Amino acid sequence: MHHSVQLLADAHLLASDAPAQLLPARELMAFTLASHIILVPMGVALPLITLIMHYRGLRANDPVALLLARRWSAVMAVQFAVGIVTGTVLTFEFGLLWPGLMGTWGDVFGIGFGIEGWAFFLESVLIAIYLYGWRRLKPRTHFLLGLPLPATALLGAFGILAANSWMNTPQGFTLDSNGKPVDVDVWKAIFTPMFGPEYWHFVGAMLVTAGYVVAGVYAVGWLRGRRDHYHRLGFTVPFTLAAVVSPIQFVLGDSIARSVFHKQPVKFAAMEIVWETDTHVPEYLFGRLHPDGTISGGIKIPQLDSILAGFSPKTKVIGLTSVPASDRPNATQATIVHWAFDLMAVIGSLLVLLALWYGWYRLRGHRMPANRWFYRGAACAGVASVVAVECGWITTEVGRQPWIVYQNMRVAEAVTATRSTSLWIMFGLVIVVYVLLFGAFLTVLLKMRTRWRLADAERAKGHLVEEPETDTPYGPRSKPPDGGALAAEGTGPAPGEDGRS
Repeated sequence: MHHSVQLLADAHLLASDAPAQLLPARELMAFTLASHIILVPMGVALPLITLIMHYRGLRANDPVALLLARRWSAVMAVQFAVGIVTGTVLTFEFGLLWPGLMGTWGDVFGIGFGIEGWAFFLESVLIAIYLYGWRRLKPRTHFLLGLPLPATALLGAFGILAANSWMNTPQGFTLDSNGKPVDVDVWKAIFTPMFGPEYWHFVGAMLVTAGYVVAGVYAVGWLRGRRDHYHRLGFTVPFTLAAVVSPIQFVLGDSIARSVFHKQPVKFAAMEIVWETDTHVPEYLFGRLHPDGTISGGIKIPQLDSILAGFSPKTKVIGLTSVPASDRPNATQATIVHWAFDLMAVIGSLLVLLALWYGWYRLRGHRMPANRWFYRGAACAGVASVVAVECGWITTEVGRQPWIVYQNMRVAEAVTATRSTSLWIMFGLVIVVYVLLFGAFLTVLLKMRTRWRLADAERAKGHLVEEPETDTPYGPRSKPPDGGALAAEGTGPAPGEDGRS
């Protein structure tokens, strides 16, 4: 009883010592990061998916595949434009909300942001060239100019993950007598112990999420009776990519969890709500940790946590009480991290099962599954993947609390001195701007979809072919039903982009 009272007193003391501006600063940063990360999978992986479809269209001389690639490239450009805005807001927030972090450590972990800046510049130029090249460049030349796009997207992710992994396992510097970092080693600052596990897990998550999101659009179309070549191809290419990566991503997720166990044992304790250091530690699926160390709810599986951590029930798992209360997540934060981690693992497992279901159909020689429940699952997989990405971010960031630079600087030490009232007002304005921004983004996508459907219906009425599209991005436009003249070859708008569609 005395132990419980003391814990509550310590928690109250920690809360009272926190600056008033800490809560609005954290809430604002969390909101903008959670909003931005919705766009990240498409920004990182959609260029690769588009180029795979582009290559298929060129290799098989398939005008439908080329049209899909053309349309996806338009979506890619719109998404990139919105990502510029949300990414710029985050850049300003690092300086405005966390001056202690940037002022002290900017010379070390800012290297990653510099890499991301160069990647962003290159990607914007390449996207412009790729969009301009439809119907204006030779097919082979146009495709080859698009090939660097996935690499620049991955380079941008490289920079961001280098910065984040450094915040989790900082190295590559020494501290002078005033506690300031000096003698920065660039390579060590970039390639930290957590960089490899974080980066490859992140890349896998982006491929899986983008693949399922894009395929989900066409899965919904299949459920509504649109089962032509256009929808089959639009579903098959991105879903196959996501299905292939899903089992790999599951292994990468297990690998990064084990890396956290070795490199950030207190964060691992929060992920698994382990209170006391011990062996034969049970695994809790969900459940809630209380300030006195007790756990309520959830499903308890004896010894499983030790087995998962070190392949043996005798594996010692560090508990939260191994460090002072001021150096670890509190009970509420640990519960949030635990639920986010478990939800991410559950979603990942379900996605693997969906991928295996798809693989079973393909191995039996079927081109496409015929079960409606499969397509219902595929339609939900995109949303579930985005939820899993959000959970991964929550696990990474909340699990590191109270450190903004692990074991070197606390979040409270880095926060701005701006009054909390001003930060709450700023938070409200950002919410309004983001609602308008994402509303405009969805409106543009819906208008593009409507125009494309009208174009498909118009061509179908003209009895040009049985497929929804006949024109290729590199050829002349077909004669419209009203008898209009053909557009000159190599000029004029691309199919589906002529104002009617």
